[in-house]
Amino acid sequence: MRANANHYRLALMLAMFSGLGPFTFDMYLPSFPQMVKFFGTSASTVQISLTACLLGLALGQITMGALSDVYGRRKPLIIAMVMYCLSSLACALAPHIGLFIALRFIQGFAVSAGTIASAIARDRYNGIELTKFFSLISVMSSVAPLLAPLAGSAVISFTRWEGVFYVLAILGFILSITTTWRLQESLPKDKRIRGDIRQMFGNFKTLLSNRRFMGYVLAQGFMLGGVFAYVAGTPFVYQKIYGVSPQVFSLLFALNGIVLITSSQVVRKLAGRMPEHRILHFGLGLSFAATVTVLIVVFAHGPLFALVVPLVCYVAAMGTIGPVSFTLAMESQGHIAGSASALLGVIPFLLGCISSPLVGIAGEYSAVPLGVILLTASLLAIGSYTLLSVRRGIDVPTAESM
Repeated sequence: MRANANHYRLALMLAMFSGLGPFTFDMYLPSFPQMVKFFGTSASTVQISLTACLLGLALGQITMGALSDVYGRRKPLIIAMVMYCLSSLACALAPHIGLFIALRFIQGFAVSAGTIASAIARDRYNGIELTKFFSLISVMSSVAPLLAPLAGSAVISFTRWEGVFYVLAILGFILSITTTWRLQESLPKDKRIRGDIRQMFGNFKTLLSNRRFMGYVLAQGFMLGGVFAYVAGTPFVYQKIYGVSPQVFSLLFALNGIVLITSSQVVRKLAGRMPEHRILHFGLGLSFAATVTVLIVVFAHGPLFALVVPLVCYVAAMGTIGPVSFTLAMESQGHIAGSASALLGVIPFLLGCISSPLVGIAGEYSAVPLGVILLTASLLAIGSYTLLSVRRGIDVPTAESM
């Protein structure tokens, strides 16, 4: 009974690290108008602070993942959370926009330590148990994208924009204390790699040349790249083309979180009862069917309901593919799980940076780019998995798995 309680306690703790990212990116978005006035600058300049934070995240994931393979998981995580707490506090006190943008980069770098949570999960579990555990983390952390904008709106309803960053500083302080006093080291010293910069970058070269690993990474990465495009495109598609109100859009967007939670929970229940590759095949097939439907509806100018359903199915496919592809990718990377987890985190971000701007290439009143990007993402995910992980007889569906 106690072991089960510890299992859920660890999952909740790691989910908090994973969920800190959405709070860092989304919680201050409702404050943009206030910040434009406070700093006496333009909206586009304030938006650069979000880009700076995302760039910090990209660089930080690579750095933090590699450092955790050398020095263990706990020490880099503690340092990162202290850095996060201090940078959040400094953001609230920033006197001008230039310093604020620089501090947001540091804040993004620090929050990237959330990728270490995935490495901790790999240290403690493997195989079916890892799939179940990571699905549990996904269920818990999926709540963060739903709560972050609402929490930001609630904070600025009774205080100024600085209040958002004071709240983030408090969250960082709580996680710093939690890591220091409650989190045990999961990577023994005898399993760590040499603390050599050449070796650290050599690990990434090894991972990038691993066909099986990269097949799973790119399958997940392209799917998440499609999700980035979905997030960037649907505000315009729903509100400009279909004319829904901001309130209805919020409900439709919240539906994504519910679907992600449900699909992750389904994967957790199926793990052990169904081969993991069969779950992955189902998710990839669902994404293909959903994106083909989206493109047909877009070209036919179909009703809102006809578009929402396949888009929700695409999100459900992502919720199915995510935990399974993570497990299959990480299975053989125990000694460099931090670096592997970092690549699993940064590649979707890089693909998202490419896909997101393309959604608006035809203007605010065209949904065609969104449909094309989602179908392309699905096809690339299927192609990457098939060519890199299946081509040489790896993960070929068997009669038993079918």
